[in-house]
Amino acid sequence: MTYRNRKMNYDYQQIDDVIHSRIRTAIMAVLVGTEEAEFNFLKEKVNATDGNLSVHLKKLEHAGYVSVKKLFIDRKPVSKYKITAKGYKAFENYINNLENIIRSNKK
Repeated sequence: MTYRNRKMNYDYQQIDDVIHSRIRTAIMAVLVGTEEAEFNFLKEKVNATDGNLSVHLKKLEHAGYVSVKKLFIDRKPVSKYKITAKGYKAFENYINNLENIIRSNKK
């Protein structure tokens, strides 16, 4: 069977556009596995610049997927990020939707 003739049984519009980017997916994956993470830790883990990471974190924050706590440690500003319950559920749904795509295309 060729790919052109293969019937796709999945609605791709169910994929969460907020999460569906390399950096935001990586951020969510890191935060799922940690209680909270500092900005610099996330920057290192997802291999992003300060500006790029900041933009992606803001998008996740505006969606209610992550929360941020800003504080000072030894007079230095520190931002700590945490996945919210809404974010955890959204990420879980995102992963399930990707798995459904794979399953539906194997048939």
